[in-house]
Amino acid sequence: MKAIGLLYLVLLYIACFVFINIVKFALIGIKSLRERPQEKPPEPEKKSEPQPVYYIVEKKKARSKATYSKPREIKFSDEK
Repeated sequence: MKAIGLLYLVLLYIACFVFINIVKFALIGIKSLRERPQEKPPEPEKKSEPQPVYYIVEKKKARSKATYSKPREIKFSDEK
């Protein structure tokens, strides 16, 4: 008895799915028939000279030479 209920549930789902899609496609078809876009004559393209391109260039800065102090002597002691 439970199997027949499951079958009815699947059939009802499929029927609803098909009905909703038919309605959606019908509405799309009706809208496409009502609204016809008016064809406009193509506008001639305006030919103008291209605008100049400007680049921002930064002047390179010279690095200052690194000054190092005199190396330190490291002493290791064997005492623990």
